[in-house]
Amino acid sequence: MRLLGFLALVLIAMVAYLLLWPARIAPQAWTPSVLPSGPTYAYNEALKPMQRLAGGVGRGPEGIAIDAAGRIYAGYDDGRVMMFNRDGSGGLELANTGGRPLGIGFGPRGGVLVADAVKGLLQISAKGNQHILSTESDGVPFRFVDDVDAQRNGHKVFFSDASSRFGVHEVMDDVLEHGANGRLLQYDFDTGQTTTLLKDLYFANGVAVGPDDAYVLVNETSAYRVRRYWLKGDKAGTSDIFIDNLPGFPDNINFDGHDRFWLAIYAPRTAMLDELLPRPALRKIVSRLPKALQPGPVMHGWALALDLDGKVVANLQDASDGAYAPITSVEAFGDALYFGSLTATAIGRLGWPLADVPR
Repeated sequence: MRLLGFLALVLIAMVAYLLLWPARIAPQAWTPSVLPSGPTYAYNEALKPMQRLAGGVGRGPEGIAIDAAGRIYAGYDDGRVMMFNRDGSGGLELANTGGRPLGIGFGPRGGVLVADAVKGLLQISAKGNQHILSTESDGVPFRFVDDVDAQRNGHKVFFSDASSRFGVHEVMDDVLEHGANGRLLQYDFDTGQTTTLLKDLYFANGVAVGPDDAYVLVNETSAYRVRRYWLKGDKAGTSDIFIDNLPGFPDNINFDGHDRFWLAIYAPRTAMLDELLPRPALRKIVSRLPKALQPGPVMHGWALALDLDGKVVANLQDASDGAYAPITSVEAFGDALYFGSLTATAIGRLGWPLADVPR
């Protein structure tokens, strides 16, 4: 009898905790569109032949970049920024940021740009010297700098702060809150000034400057879409939706320099999360659960190619055992695609173009 009474008290305490304990999040209701179906996003295993490069060097080459000579740059979860030959050999440590380097790019005046989730927007010189370019905008410090890209012909770079409320180890809190805490930002090398271009974004993630520096794309991961901010022309200073209602969580995005954007899909959408999004009270309860019991991503490698109108022109997937996943960045160079991952211990490579790829 005493045992039953004790168990009843424990159960009451657990229920009270889930219902009444102060939550870290202030969830906002949002109803996603119906999950798209049809041939555009049909499952395939086009990514299955992927090779692994630079295996065992470190964990989590989340963002990668490739210079004109074919050298691969990647940041790892221990803070190192590494450079490799095109075949993954010859790993050279350029610097250790002491934070979590995510997006990697190249500065308009040389050097390697790093979107460091912890440290801010950084630049690494050819000698490995680090310089902090920006840590806040409009008096609001960055909590989660995520990706970066530069103008091809100019002195400005564009980067994202995924969330002004939650850091790199609190991703699920931001997703469950769905509070539009992200920003798209611009750093001007001439003036040293940082400007907020867009705010109220739903987990601002990948950033890519389009052709002729006419616009910049930014992924809104938890809204399943890509937004376009116009830099030139009659629409300059305004934004619109480049592609909406994606079947998964868009991560990084990269322009191939010609006519395609390569979009990494971190994981497919889940019915559980889509059902929770219109129900803020339930999401508050879920946020109190141990992390292991909260909705998590499915291990599913996925990359999409988009044309300049935002239409899907290639759909590459693999969810088989041993798939390279999650994919967080895709770079096209020469006759291959190169892939980064938040948790993998290698960089991926896939010969391109492939025969019989769903388009």
